[in-house]
Amino acid sequence: MFQRKCLIATALATFISGQINAQTTTDTVAPEAETELTVVFSGLSDAAEAAIATKASGAPVIADDWMIAAANPLAVEAGADVLRDGGTAADALIAVQTVLGLVEPQSSGLGGGAFLVWYDAKTGKLTTLDGRETAPTAVTPTVFQDENGEPLSFFDAVVGGLSVGTPGTPRLMEEAHRRWGRANWSGLFDAAIDHAIQGFVVSERMASSIADDAERLGRFGPTADYFVPNGTPLVAGTTITNQAYGDVLRQIALHGADVMYSGPIAEDIVEAVRNADGNPGLLAMSDLEDYRVIERPAVCVAYRQKDVCGMGPPSSGALTVGQILGMAGQFDLPALGAENPESWRIIGDASRLAFADRGRYMADSDFVPMPTKGLADPFYIEGRANQIEATDKALETVAPGEPAWDHAMLLADDQSIELPSTSHISIVDSYGNALSMTTTIENGFGSRLFVRGFLLNNELTDFSFRTHSDGFPIANRIEPGKRPRSSMAPTIVMENGTPVLVIGSPGGSRIIGYVAQAIIAHVDWGMDVQQAVSMPHLVNRFGTYDVEEGTSAVALVEPLTSLGFEVETRGLNSGLHAISIGDQLKGGADPRREGIALGE
Repeated sequence: MFQRKCLIATALATFISGQINAQTTTDTVAPEAETELTVVFSGLSDAAEAAIATKASGAPVIADDWMIAAANPLAVEAGADVLRDGGTAADALIAVQTVLGLVEPQSSGLGGGAFLVWYDAKTGKLTTLDGRETAPTAVTPTVFQDENGEPLSFFDAVVGGLSVGTPGTPRLMEEAHRRWGRANWSGLFDAAIDHAIQGFVVSERMASSIADDAERLGRFGPTADYFVPNGTPLVAGTTITNQAYGDVLRQIALHGADVMYSGPIAEDIVEAVRNADGNPGLLAMSDLEDYRVIERPAVCVAYRQKDVCGMGPPSSGALTVGQILGMAGQFDLPALGAENPESWRIIGDASRLAFADRGRYMADSDFVPMPTKGLADPFYIEGRANQIEATDKALETVAPGEPAWDHAMLLADDQSIELPSTSHISIVDSYGNALSMTTTIENGFGSRLFVRGFLLNNELTDFSFRTHSDGFPIANRIEPGKRPRSSMAPTIVMENGTPVLVIGSPGGSRIIGYVAQAIIAHVDWGMDVQQAVSMPHLVNRFGTYDVEEGTSAVALVEPLTSLGFEVETRGLNSGLHAISIGDQLKGGADPRREGIALGE
């Protein structure tokens, strides 16, 4: 099979010495760039090759008709073919997701869940679809505790069947197509089926992820046979096939998502979960049969004459991003600029305050009453910002606020663990529709259970392992049928009722900081979307300021320390994909990952 090798790391590394501002080239930093990796893909089109080169140059991809940005060139090309043939963003989503599940299986797939934010050009309305996984009806409050009532260690809970929730992604794809699709359903799976049957080349990112997790991947026979055959992790450049995955996609193409929720495929999922060696789970056929995608109103918060809109509960994404921006919006960040430590003091403490509210109040609002309106109320957010304005140093302590409630509720702070994985897709189609979807199986490789060519999620470990603290219930405790709280933040920024920015990222609970920072960079500091997704990260969630190592952001370590922050330099592996909408479409893809933006 003909292979084109695209060496992008050297080009990306040339931007490391850039300044963090809108007037000069922003840093484009991937942790991998330090060791000059070759990113290998097979048979890409000239347009995709050009998009890779454009990303490496630090410029956005520009188009007039449609645009797509996602985490792997093969997936982007599959979606681009659909858009080119007159399909909608909802149609293209299916092609993209099914290819991602094959070539980036560690991040998302049929065995996981997703949140989708949709702007409908015909009606001018914005809505969201909740395809989050649900807890089996057989779970108990102490399912993630040992015999002494202490929380299990994270990976003891993750690896195996205990962590698997009811997958939502297949139903979400079907529901999006039913509402907004134009193309023939069955044809949207062709690209993924072809790659699965004919073979695809293992990328650097997939190979690196496998090598890092080889021991856990080797615990279950089917998983080991595919990812670490004969005890040897797959290496980049290897051409592999996945016949089982192709067969499942053929069945979905012919019969719809029902085949994932009843019948032989569903039975195999349940069997794998309930018979997982050493850590069996509780998923039942009835959990699959009863699963439903839920339409929910978008949560919007005003920022600089714009409305930043996204996914509400059970995601904490839109509320927490909105609170950060709402507090930051009380200050003149455009005048302060991106290099000023004062900008990052404001953003860092706004994030800490927002995360304090997130930990106390945010969970699945179908199960736990939530003060959603109170948390998004401009007067409440302004009051929280006053704490930042009252000092010129980092806040010594932060605590949850007291938003307005329509009832009484006493809650304890959440104690869940949320590690990064996930993937994000941004699409604008030729009809003016816009789609932002973040998709996941939670931790890299999920539960490590591999069924019929796809991995099952470990989403239940996004719940708090404890149910109470100091006598008060934790909002994000596990309950039968409940959806675990998420940090996924698929976002559409609106201005005068129309979308101007489509954005989102993977990255665990740091997703919130990545998305908020990129919006500030684009709106306040005048960066184009490629600059905004490429700039070095500074993220503060719980007190420690994480500063992206190997970037010019390291120059802020000493000033932030002097302001009273605890600071740590580390790799911050986002996967931002963004499209700005104006006279032209401009697409940006995070240089820390293999994705591209592509449009015409």
